[in-house]
Amino acid sequence: MKILYIFAHPDDESFGPAPAMSKQRRQGHEVYLVTLTRGGATRQRFKYGYSIEQMGQVRREEMKDVARVLDLSGMTVLDLPDSGLKEMDPRDIEQVVAEQIRRIQPDVMVTDAVHGISGFADHLVTHAVVKRVYVALREEAPYLKRLAFHTITEDQAKRSEFFHLTGSKPEDIDCVFAVDEIDMAKRNRALDSYVTYQETIEQSGIRDLAEPQSGFEIYQEEHDPPLGDLFEGLGAPSQVNRQS
Repeated sequence: MKILYIFAHPDDESFGPAPAMSKQRRQGHEVYLVTLTRGGATRQRFKYGYSIEQMGQVRREEMKDVARVLDLSGMTVLDLPDSGLKEMDPRDIEQVVAEQIRRIQPDVMVTDAVHGISGFADHLVTHAVVKRVYVALREEAPYLKRLAFHTITEDQAKRSEFFHLTGSKPEDIDCVFAVDEIDMAKRNRALDSYVTYQETIEQSGIRDLAEPQSGFEIYQEEHDPPLGDLFEGLGAPSQVNRQS
């Protein structure tokens, strides 16, 4: 099956569901990643004396290593304004997102949870836009079967000493996908790919916070106990207007 992850920035996938992405690829699924921005507005640019544009280009190049480490089926790094999505006309973002969905034709889509975990405005906008586009397209796109939101538990959020994080309540988590040591190792290698962001990565303690599983809320579905796989219960992929 095909799964499309849509996030706001480079590294959102590596701080988030990279282990799940790694295992899904090892299971033979097609895994695609789209980031809406190049992440050039990070304050780390001042350390290197880069402009937003220069930093965005550097991070885009770093993401090429991430794509190789995670063996992604495809990756697209867009150039919408980092830290500026809230100022955009949401219809413009929706159009860009819809173009990517129509191009890839995924069975499952994944984006940020409604709280964005970190609460960053770009994450909140991305959640809202992706959900809006999914609802608009699913009537015309038979390939779309499920929308999921990557999340962490409340206990994980409390353990963070660097970021103020928000986790999901246990009853809201609809899928807990167990990963293996090889997937955790690949996530660490993906984090290592962000050379210019290492200071923040180390300060965050993300490697210590991580657990050998990825949690997801699933839009308009309730699963108790949680599913063990994001493709569980979906059956075979649709063959209508599918692209290879």
